[in-house]
Amino acid sequence: MKKLFVIANWMQGTGLSGGDRIFIELVKRWQLKFNISLFLSKEGSAICQRYELGKINQQIWASDFMTRWGYFVDIIYRTINSIIKVFSVKTVSGDIIFSSSDFWPDSLPALILKRRNPEIIWIAGFYLFAPKPWKKDSPYRGKNFLTGLLYWIGQLPTYYIIRKFADIVFVTSQPDVDQFITNTRSKERVIVIRGGVDTLSAKYYLNSKNVIPPEKRIYDACFVGRFHYQKGVLELIKIWKTVCLKIPKAHLVMIGTGPLDKEVNSLIKNLGLSKNIYLAGFLDGSKKFKIFKQSRLVVHPATFDSGGMAAAEAMAWGLPGVSFDLKALKTYYPKGMLKTSCFDTDEFAKNVLSLLLNPSQYKAMSLEALQLAHDEWEWNDRAKEIFTKIMVENSKSKK
Repeated sequence: MKKLFVIANWMQGTGLSGGDRIFIELVKRWQLKFNISLFLSKEGSAICQRYELGKINQQIWASDFMTRWGYFVDIIYRTINSIIKVFSVKTVSGDIIFSSSDFWPDSLPALILKRRNPEIIWIAGFYLFAPKPWKKDSPYRGKNFLTGLLYWIGQLPTYYIIRKFADIVFVTSQPDVDQFITNTRSKERVIVIRGGVDTLSAKYYLNSKNVIPPEKRIYDACFVGRFHYQKGVLELIKIWKTVCLKIPKAHLVMIGTGPLDKEVNSLIKNLGLSKNIYLAGFLDGSKKFKIFKQSRLVVHPATFDSGGMAAAEAMAWGLPGVSFDLKALKTYYPKGMLKTSCFDTDEFAKNVLSLLLNPSQYKAMSLEALQLAHDEWEWNDRAKEIFTKIMVENSKSKK
C-alpha cells in the first residue's frame, strides 16, 4: 500500500480554512487506499480528532504557544519546527507528500523531502494567490496595506518553489491552472480541486416531510466563512443595512469567526443592526445544517477569492445565493447564484431583495442551486475523481 504523508502544520484556531477542509475530506475517503501519516500543529491534531481522523498516525510538529505573539512570529516558529522535524521523516520511491497549503510551515518541509528523495511525488496545495495590496480591489488596501504587502511578498518564494519542484499542484479554480503549467508540468498535473459538499444529510432532509417552507424560516439569509477582509464581511453588514431599509425585520445569520470579530461586532452596533444580524460563531455538522434549514438564501460577498465551497454547502440544502461576479466564481457557481457587479453593494442588496420578494425567481434559483450542488459537488465523487487523476499522473511519471 502506498504511503501518503500530509503536512498541515499551519492549521490554526478551531475553525477550518478551505485548504484544511479539502485535506480532511480527502483523507477521510482515502484511508483504505493509502497508509497515511499526518504532520500537524497542535490545533490541527485537535481538529482531526473532531473529524474522526484520530486513528490515523499523527505527529504534532508545533504548539499554539506563539500565536499570542502575532502572525509573523508564529509562522517563523512553525516553519523552523517543520524544517527541523522533517529530517526525521523517511521516504522511499513512490511515496506521496501532500503539503496542504502554500504557507511556509507546509511547503518548505515538503520541498526538503522532495530534494532529499526526488523519487517521491510531491502534491502541493496552492489555493489562493495573495492579492497585490496596491490594487484598488485589494482587501488589504488602506490601513491593512503593510499586512497585505508582507503576505504578498511572503508568497513569492513558495510560488516559485512549488511551480519549479512540485510534481502535482492542487488549485481551486480553473483560472489558476495556467500559472503552474511549465515545460515539465502539463495542465493535467495541475488539478482543479474546487472542493466538495457532503450532500447525504441534505438529501435525507429534502426528501422528508419536515421541510420548512421558505416564508416560514427564521433567517432571510445566512453567511458562512471566516471573518476576514477577503470574505467581504464588513461589506455584508452594510449591504444588510440597505436590505433592512426595505424589509425592516430582515434577519441575517453569520456563521464563522476570524480576525475581524471586533470590527464585525462594532459595525453591527454602529449601524443599529443588533436585532437584524445574529452571530452564530463557528459551527459545523448538524448545528450548521440546522441554520441552513432555517435560512432562505446564502450570501457570499467575497471581494477576493479563488472560489470557496462554503456557499455550495448551503446550496445543497436548496438555498440560492448572491455573490459578487468574481472571475473564479464564474466556473464555481455558473448557476444557482445571482452575480453582482464588483463591488456594488447597492446592487448586491437589490439582488438579495429580488430573491426574497419574488417567489417564482426564488424557486427557479433554488432548483438550480440544488442541481449544481448535488450533481457537481458531492465529496465522495470528488474524492474518487481526484484520486484517479493522481494515480494516472503517478503512473505516467514512472514511464
